[in-house]
Amino acid sequence: YPSEFLVQKITEDNQIPVHLHVSVSLQYVAGLKGSALVEFFHGNIAEVENEELRHLMWSSVLFYKTPNVEVMACVLLSTKAIYFLLDDSFVHADEHQSDFWNKENSDCENSSFHLSCCFVLKLNDLQSVNVGLFDQYFRITGHSADHIVTCLTRDSYNTHTFIQQLMAVLSLLARTPSPEPVDKDFYSEFGSKNTGKMENYELIHSSRVKFIYPNEEEIGDLAFLVAEKMDGLNNLPSLNILLYVLAFQVDHVEGSAQNTRSLQPKTLILTSSDLFLFDEDYISYPLPEFAKEPPKRDKYQLADGRRIRDLDRVLMGYQTYPQALTFVFDDQDQDLMQNLTLDHFGE
Repeated sequence: YPSEFLVQKITEDNQIPVHLHVSVSLQYVAGLKGSALVEFFHGNIAEVENEELRHLMWSSVLFYKTPNVEVMACVLLSTKAIYFLLDDSFVHADEHQSDFWNKENSDCENSSFHLSCCFVLKLNDLQSVNVGLFDQYFRITGHSADHIVTCLTRDSYNTHTFIQQLMAVLSLLARTPSPEPVDKDFYSEFGSKNTGKMENYELIHSSRVKFIYPNEEEIGDLAFLVAEKMDGLNNLPSLNILLYVLAFQVDHVEGSAQNTRSLQPKTLILTSSDLFLFDEDYISYPLPEFAKEPPKRDKYQLADGRRIRDLDRVLMGYQTYPQALTFVFDDQDQDLMQNLTLDHFGE
């Protein structure tokens, strides 16, 4: 039986982000409070009788096998495993995930009986956790391609809290201790550092799970990439990345209700002279050890870029977090008449 404080904390965390749509089955889960939530976990999700629910978080998730399908999930951390309670639309959206779905249940779709599939990653199978730039997301890696999941929290606080809770739970695991490190001499210790590339910061937990954090070189690589898109490699020393944030680009669909399809995940990067939107691959990098070939697409792909000096005004919505911002650019280089013609007479 969890403490009152823990039950209250899990209840407070059980809130779906308002801007994201979820299925009826997950809405049911989000409506559970207090002990009902704990009972639901033990009755429907937990695989072992004596495991304890320690943390709950709502997050968008990406799977390594389906890098283009971002789906909402209720992430439950227990003393035995991490459970991803997935929106059932994810199963139908992608044929590669059809093995998740139990065909016998297909006749329930038209009834009031709603299903969710649950992806389980046992803590004993966990090998490493890669934390993304500025704690906007993190990737959990197991022993195969089926066991790689990225949680796009888009929130440094949620990322930090989950990592803390995960470390605490991993401390309870009884694993065989690592062999004693062999004393290295001066040359072997520093000789391997001459590759010109600094390794990422690694923290090896007592459970032997690696927690890998980005280093300054990742920001340097990103700055180089941004400068390349600006055709301003000469100005690279003076180029500063002021802001890196995972956001959504809102596509207004005429005559339709607001839905998730109008939100396109983007990485927003602000420099002192430009505003960029990138399509970023959050799941494939850094390459897992078993990867035979590099990913099909680059980590960053430019989607849009505008000069700050062309920014005319910024419109802010009145709603609370997440805040909607509209950037209005006055770009004199574009042919206004051509745009009007396209708007009025084109398809």
